[in-house]
Amino acid sequence: MSCLLNHLDIQAALYELCWQVVQGNLKLDLAANVLGEMMELRDDMPSILADVFSVLDLETVALEEKNKRDHYIQLVGACLIFLPEAILKERLDPETLESLGLIKQAHQFNQKIVKIKTKLFYKQQKFNLLREENEGYAKLITELGQDLSGNITSHIVLESIKSLIGCFNLDPNRVLDIILEVYESRSDQDEFFLSLIKSYMCEALTLCHILGFKFKFYQEPNEETPKSLYHIAAALLHHNLIELEDLYVHLLPLDAAIVEEHKLVISEAKQIARKLVMVVVPSDKGEDKEKEKEKEEEKIEQPPDNQKLGLLEALLRIGDWHHAQSIMDQMPSFYATSHKFIALALCQLLHLTVEPLYRGAGLPKGARGCVMHPLKNKRAPKPAESFEDLRREAFSMLGYLGPHLAHDPILFAKIVRLGKAFMKEYPCSEGLESKDKMETLLSCFLSVADQVLLPSLSLMECNACMSEELWGFFKLFPYHHRYRLYGQWKNETYSSHPLLVKVKAHTVEGARYIMKRLTKENVKQSGRQIGKLSHSNPTILFDYMLSQIQWYDNLIGPVVDSLKYLTSLNYDVLAYCIIEALANPEKEKMKHDDTTISSWLQSLASLCGAVFRKYPIELAGLLQYVTNQLKAGKSFDLLILKEVVQKMAGIEVTDEMTKEQLEAMTGGEQLKAEGGYFGQIRNTKKSSQRLKDALLDHELALPLCVLMVQQRNGVVFLESGEKDLKLVGHLYDQCHDTLVQFGGFLASNLSTEDYIKRVPPIDVLCNQFHTPHDAAFFLSRPMYAHQILSKYDELKKAEKGNRQQQKVQKYVAACEQVMTPVHEAVMSLHPARVWEDLRPQFYATFWSLTMYDLAVPHAAYEREINKLKAQIKAIDENPEIPMNKKKKEKERCTALQEKLQEEEKKQLEHVQRVLHRLKLEKDKWLMTKSTKNETITKFLQLCLFPRCIFSSIDAVYCARFVELVHQQMTPNFCTLLCYDRVFSAIIYTVASCTENESHRYGRFLCCMLETVTRWHSDRAVYEKECGNYPGFLTILRASGFDGGQQANPLDYENFRHVVHKWHYMLTKASVHCLETGDYTHIRNILIVLIKILPCYPKVLNLGQALEYRVHKICVKEKEKRPDLYALAMGYSGRLKSQKVRMVPENEFHHKEPPARNVTPASQQNGPGSTGKPTTALMKGEDGLSEDGDRGKDKFQTTKPVNKANSAAAKVTASNGNGALNSTKTMKERDDKEKSGKEKKEKKEKTPGSTADTKAEARREKLREERAAKDERAVREGKEKTPKADRDKVKAEEKIKDDKSKAGNGESVEPSRERDAIKESKSKEKGDRSVVAGSRKSPVPRSESADTERDHKRRKLDSHSSPSHSSSVKDNSNDPKESSSKHHLNYNSVARSKSRERELEKTDPENALGRCKEKKEEKERKERKREIGMGEREASLEPKRRKDENGTNSAKNSQCESPCGSPPSAEKEKSKRSKSSSKEKGDSVKPERTSTGGKKESRRDKEKSEKKEKRDSSGGKEEKKQYP
Repeated sequence: MSCLLNHLDIQAALYELCWQVVQGNLKLDLAANVLGEMMELRDDMPSILADVFSVLDLETVALEEKNKRDHYIQLVGACLIFLPEAILKERLDPETLESLGLIKQAHQFNQKIVKIKTKLFYKQQKFNLLREENEGYAKLITELGQDLSGNITSHIVLESIKSLIGCFNLDPNRVLDIILEVYESRSDQDEFFLSLIKSYMCEALTLCHILGFKFKFYQEPNEETPKSLYHIAAALLHHNLIELEDLYVHLLPLDAAIVEEHKLVISEAKQIARKLVMVVVPSDKGEDKEKEKEKEEEKIEQPPDNQKLGLLEALLRIGDWHHAQSIMDQMPSFYATSHKFIALALCQLLHLTVEPLYRGAGLPKGARGCVMHPLKNKRAPKPAESFEDLRREAFSMLGYLGPHLAHDPILFAKIVRLGKAFMKEYPCSEGLESKDKMETLLSCFLSVADQVLLPSLSLMECNACMSEELWGFFKLFPYHHRYRLYGQWKNETYSSHPLLVKVKAHTVEGARYIMKRLTKENVKQSGRQIGKLSHSNPTILFDYMLSQIQWYDNLIGPVVDSLKYLTSLNYDVLAYCIIEALANPEKEKMKHDDTTISSWLQSLASLCGAVFRKYPIELAGLLQYVTNQLKAGKSFDLLILKEVVQKMAGIEVTDEMTKEQLEAMTGGEQLKAEGGYFGQIRNTKKSSQRLKDALLDHELALPLCVLMVQQRNGVVFLESGEKDLKLVGHLYDQCHDTLVQFGGFLASNLSTEDYIKRVPPIDVLCNQFHTPHDAAFFLSRPMYAHQILSKYDELKKAEKGNRQQQKVQKYVAACEQVMTPVHEAVMSLHPARVWEDLRPQFYATFWSLTMYDLAVPHAAYEREINKLKAQIKAIDENPEIPMNKKKKEKERCTALQEKLQEEEKKQLEHVQRVLHRLKLEKDKWLMTKSTKNETITKFLQLCLFPRCIFSSIDAVYCARFVELVHQQMTPNFCTLLCYDRVFSAIIYTVASCTENESHRYGRFLCCMLETVTRWHSDRAVYEKECGNYPGFLTILRASGFDGGQQANPLDYENFRHVVHKWHYMLTKASVHCLETGDYTHIRNILIVLIKILPCYPKVLNLGQALEYRVHKICVKEKEKRPDLYALAMGYSGRLKSQKVRMVPENEFHHKEPPARNVTPASQQNGPGSTGKPTTALMKGEDGLSEDGDRGKDKFQTTKPVNKANSAAAKVTASNGNGALNSTKTMKERDDKEKSGKEKKEKKEKTPGSTADTKAEARREKLREERAAKDERAVREGKEKTPKADRDKVKAEEKIKDDKSKAGNGESVEPSRERDAIKESKSKEKGDRSVVAGSRKSPVPRSESADTERDHKRRKLDSHSSPSHSSSVKDNSNDPKESSSKHHLNYNSVARSKSRERELEKTDPENALGRCKEKKEEKERKERKREIGMGEREASLEPKRRKDENGTNSAKNSQCESPCGSPPSAEKEKSKRSKSSSKEKGDSVKPERTSTGGKKESRRDKEKSEKKEKRDSSGGKEEKKQYP
């Protein structure tokens, strides 16, 4: 190192010295002397100085200053004394030498140098070539070709070769070439020749050049390089005798050409794929051109062999993976292995590498396998003994092999089996280091599966065995690993390999061909084709099939049936493809109108249910997808879960259940399976077990329930911002129905331990998971039942007692032990004030029971047993069924029959125990300190209404529970008030329901009405079930408060009045909803009306009112909203079929004509109806219908009522505001009723009276009117003749109505209509030969002060309490009106003036009620006219009485319907009709109806036609329905 430094320092010092001389800074002589002295320091100093002069020579030549160049020349000349010339001639430029005088001419010197170099380097000695003398080479070949089996070694042969070279003066390179030629012919003698060459050769480059010349000889077209040459080249490379870089340049083709070829192959593959996808109509010319091109391509000379690939194969065959890997790295990815011979060579090397590990870990039991002989080459890759050894080279080889492992299915199976063996060991790894290694190996196996196994499967044709083998490996992965692999396979793998691009195109073409021809008839043949296609490329096939199903849902059935030939792997891939299609972000899950779910989503959901039920596909991925969607707040995909549960478990959720199905659903599981569902549930045992296992294994049962519960409200409050209300309701229903369906599945399929273990307590569900109470109890209810039965069984085993009483006591004890914690838990669900009215025990009892606990459906059990008996009989009678099958079927039916009988017996015992328990608990249910009104309010709000809309079976349960509480005589529970609160005002409840909730609410109302109708229809039933029950006491007050009034049960007749009032309130609410024009109101009320049709309407006039409104809906919505039109038309048809079962009002409840000198206090409760006797009766202390707050309604009418009404007006019922002043008063009036019963019946039969009685009544009336001068009486009379028709009567009624409108300050009919009516009336008078009259019945009236006092007293007796669902409030008593008048308040919400005018047309009695007092002068004229009319009436009395007999009662109720005949606008006619009495009106109306079918006069027809042209499209129907 020191010498080196000294040398460099000396060189630098010399350079600096010389450079100073060149610059002129140092004298030449001085520098020359110094340099001469320095020559003595070292022996090599002249050489060092010559190097410095050489550097300065180059530098000074480039300088522009000539003086510096001159200084340099002078310095070198001065140094010639001590520097040898030879050194300077060797180092300096010829021109510098010429300047120094060392040479003569530089040009000649250069020529001389070239000649010398040529002679030295390029001129060769003359040796004896083969063509000149072959003896030496012949001996050489003989020496190399001798038998080498003996003791001959390469060293001995090498000595002989040296002797031959020296003797015959042979060319050494030619000798080496001959050695390689002989080695090529004897390639099996690798060891000998490799040692000989290694000993012979002096330079590797020489050997490489000789090999390069050999390869170049075969690079001509149509030449084939021999494999032996590749072998010796690979052997030389493997033993490092030559370098790959040196040999690689001699091989063809060039790397650039290989890249271009690869790109060309990819473009051709893509072009082929496009052609297969595109629809091309071939032509003859095009086909001819393609054939000509193919012929031209065949004529072209084939290119030479790819020598690089040949060398690569040879390297792989001898096991030189290092050099082979280097060659493959120079080429595009998978280019080398895309050639089959390369792939097979690499596969063979892989076989040898993994064989020991496969024999130890992967070989199946009983399998032998082929024996693989290892390579003799010690430098080959070491065989793997453990999974960790695979990381050395095996995984790398597989990565280079890629999809071309398909060429060796055996190696494919080996790799898959090694993977299975590893996955079995993977969970058993212990220790941190071991786990890290196993994780690394797991990622390696996943990469192999992604990059090698799946792509290779795509290139295998119809190899179902490999598909099943691969599934054995894949099923050990979690589903998310598998789905990731499938996603890579489907979306990326096919685009990275030219071969796979072509395969994808051919698969799509095959799938299109099959799907075009797939039908139900050829499912088997098409299924086999689908199976063959799916074994290799399932992702592409299923993707196309799903796209077709999304467009054509009628393909679902055939496709599902055709999938039976798939492998297990294909089924798993199908599940992934379905999930991917469902999660496609490019597809909208709503239709363009944003009101319904897209059809493609519905089709996929239906496919999911069918496929997952029929085939053993893992459900975890699909269930997790639905769970993730719910987490993200998306509820559309709940449709999938709904379909899956329905198909796999057979549990349907529909509100269209028949009555028989609903009855069967109240029984045990066997009865539900046989008669509760539309489908066959017995065939779903295996599929339901698979669904249960998937939910339990992945812990998805409770999360799905909680997410669905939370999503119910999320649909409304989070998702509904921009969505249509109809869609929001549909999504809410779907979410709720799926929850009910899923909860039912869990309850029926999970074991007791599994269910209790997964469902948390009720307070945790509500407070921590924020679950609504109805859903929380729905989930907890099966748990309570399980716990009670378990505890009951424990108690029975502990104490052996078989008596029924002991069993019941143990059951009650079990209930107490289980439910006591629940009672304490529910305290936290509501504020403390709630429990002041309800006890937690009652609350928990209501929510924890089901219909299974309350009643046994004996009829359903009997019906199903009879079906089974009929099946057995049919089997016996069928001769076509084989005997063994007959026996099997009969045994099955008999077993089912026995199961049903046993289940019925078991349920009967259970119900008896439950009823006994409730009987013991009933006294503790309701608080005695709270009022019945508050108790009922809390019961409705927290129990009844939330549960009745939860499910259809819950709707039935709610109705039956109310009946049960009544039958148990529960203290402080007012049944009458509860029913009244349910029926009185349903508008808000109906308006807030979704479509499915409307079905359930309607079913609830129907069940409630069934009970009420049963009580109403028979006095004996009523007296037995309601007569002495506390729920029908008519005094409502807080317990402990003594108001001095005695609570009495409601008698039968007054109950009938109450029921009529309920029917009327339902009509009122229905009419309001139908007239709002709102889609939700109309749809929901129509659904409710359809559900309650068996029990409502029962009264003719109420049915007519509904029929009229529904007809208007049909006309109005026919073009606008077809779904409402269809719904309304359906209800209209059913309503008409029910019309024959409707009865007049006086048959529905006891309605009597008014009596003299009686002051009635009843108020009418209907839109234009009369004779509502129980308005005061309906008013209790809660003020449920709030009649007292409605004195400002626009429409009011006054009409006298009968004695029964006045008596009933003093009775307090569930919905009234009036209370009894004393019990004594009520009894007195009852006595008066009984004493005058015969007179009343006679009056009903004989509406007419004598002329004297009428005259006396008129005179008395005149005297009263003259004395008061500020009041007027209501009289109703109509003139008629036996030939009068309906049009004339309508004209009169219109006159009355217009008169009343004018009195109320409202607009009357147009003048044109009034003129027509006047003309009709005048002509009628001229043509009339006989004038019919009716008896006038003066109506006594009270003073205004009495009315005010009554109103104040009723206000004091009543307590205003808002109803839970009240929407229309009735006006009770207006202090400004007389007590003898009855006011009808029908102030519908959002009613337009046009509807008000229409109501007036159809309600003449309302119009009369709204008339104001007229001037005294006009009244006198009217009275004179009345006297003349009375005289005419007397003459026609016998004939009128004859016509009216037998029809009065029915026609009376018809004229009192909420939609009566249209009134007239003529004031004079109205005043004249005002003079007639109530009896007169009753007689004229039936007469009018009875003569309505007679022949009309010509003028009446003309008038009618004009009127029809002016009326709206609904006018004709109005006339027909309400003449």
